[in-house]
Amino acid sequence: MTPVITEFVQRMLAGDPGSSVMGIEVLSAAEGAAFARLTVVVQLTNGHGICHGGIVYSLADTAFACAANSVLPRSATADASIVYFSPARVGEVLLAEARVRHRGSRQVFADVTVRSGDRLVADYRGRGALLKPPAD
Repeated sequence: MTPVITEFVQRMLAGDPGSSVMGIEVLSAAEGAAFARLTVVVQLTNGHGICHGGIVYSLADTAFACAANSVLPRSATADASIVYFSPARVGEVLLAEARVRHRGSRQVFADVTVRSGDRLVADYRGRGALLKPPAD
């Protein structure tokens, strides 16, 4: 099966230089599910020599945004939390898998798991809310 990224998510990602600068690659985003990947490089590490928690959060949040916007276009993170289970080190490839658990007319709720191979790195839970249409 060929990975799919919905048209709205493709447009959203085209206007998201932050994710690409960090090295986040969205692999798929459709029907309330998304996968994003990041290879940890030395520039993304903290003073302990491990991947900065903010980078892991950004990877999870990007996967969340893609899953959420695949079913509720124009939604943005309104609330989120993350639990870190193990550190990621230089050279590791992190994979974030997001799954929408609830979609309403104005909000979406999803869980994201970040792994390095079979090892759990972090769990993220987020709620997205529908943005107002842009003013003309």
